[in-house]
Amino acid sequence: MLKVFFLLFMMGGIPVAIAMAGASLVYILGTGNLPPFVVIHRMVGGIDSFPLLAVPFFILAGNLMNNAGITTRIYNFALALVGWLKGGLGHVNIVGSVVFAGMSGTAIADAAGLGTIEIKAMKEHGYSPEFAVGVTAASATLGPIIPPSLPFVIYGMMANVSIGALFLAGILPGVILAVLMMLTVAYFAHRNNWGADFKFSGSRLAKALVELALVVAWPLLLWLAVEKAGLPTQPTVIAGLVLLFVLDKIFRFEALLPIMTPVLLIGGMTTGLFTPTEGAIAACAWAMVLGFAWYGTLTWKRFVKVCLETIETTSTVLFIVAAASIFGWMLTATGVTTGIANWVLGFTKQAWVFLLLANLLMLFVGCFLEPTAAITILVPILLPIATQLGVDPVHFGLVMVLNLMIGLLHPPMGLVLFVLARVANLSFERTTMAILPWLLPLLASLVLITYWPALVLWLPKQFY
Repeated sequence: MLKVFFLLFMMGGIPVAIAMAGASLVYILGTGNLPPFVVIHRMVGGIDSFPLLAVPFFILAGNLMNNAGITTRIYNFALALVGWLKGGLGHVNIVGSVVFAGMSGTAIADAAGLGTIEIKAMKEHGYSPEFAVGVTAASATLGPIIPPSLPFVIYGMMANVSIGALFLAGILPGVILAVLMMLTVAYFAHRNNWGADFKFSGSRLAKALVELALVVAWPLLLWLAVEKAGLPTQPTVIAGLVLLFVLDKIFRFEALLPIMTPVLLIGGMTTGLFTPTEGAIAACAWAMVLGFAWYGTLTWKRFVKVCLETIETTSTVLFIVAAASIFGWMLTATGVTTGIANWVLGFTKQAWVFLLLANLLMLFVGCFLEPTAAITILVPILLPIATQLGVDPVHFGLVMVLNLMIGLLHPPMGLVLFVLARVANLSFERTTMAILPWLLPLLASLVLITYWPALVLWLPKQFY
């Protein structure tokens, strides 16, 4: 009956969070076995979690980066790096999303932030609105795959999996996604005989490559100084940060300090300097230092506006998590999860078959549910089966999140579709058709990640 109530509420157009909590309440009132207060108790208990503190702070960090003019710097950096290639602005779109993914953690922030700049520039350079929207939508899926990632935080909390391990697991799959998308841009450029959008500049390219080299070399040099030379950790890190700011001041780099955000987060978590939750707070502090003190692009009036937007988004996310907590508990208590597990295990005991079925289910669910709601509903159902079949929970988390990110590009509920349709001033139907060719690299990446777990697990195994 619980499932029936939930489906009836959803068919009636009730928001998914209210449908989950409402179905649980109606079921409890109907059976009379439990006091109605259990609903409130379980909902409050569901969000009474230290790891969930990372949610508002990662949302705030992304909003601060978006409102401090840092998206423009990232765009200019990507322009210097790949803007001179054939179909240059398509490549810029993807490279910019890779960099911004290391700060925002959500596909919506990527699409709304960088997407506004990128789509406008592509249309001005003669690209069709459909191509501009398609490449922007596809690259926005990188936001939750490349760390930090809001969906990874929710999944880690629900599945009791290390959030740091999930962050590390997303790096290589994110790179593969980006490469496949850039190959798709190259294909369209070759087929349509597109030229470069910007004249090649050796000095700009050299400067961008120096920035990349510094991003790679900085953590390696710190590691050598601490591990090999025996220097104290905290003073060495502080000295390294001071050196970064000095170099940025001297050479006026475009995006060196923003690009360092994921390096600082991952480095701090893997070395034990802070937890993922503390890392989210550190990301906010870093964004405030850059916006207020270094670039001077963030005002107190805008900061208050960003905080209010963060409160609104956080309330939505945590209400979904709270509602899913009571709903998931009721599914377990009424034997629904056990029944589904027994049915699947009776159908197949092959991990690859289960992963195929799970992919199809998650792609379907992703078309109708927002990722946070989908994760909170699907984890209690699918993860126990995956564990019984020997699928690593970290690997399964990557598969689930990528599926649900692809779902963001699908009607009828794809949030990225709605955002980009508004940004590009395209109809919903034209936006949907524009995204279809980009499903090929996304689905190819999904297959690769699903059936090549070493690709996902290699980095986490080095540190966890």
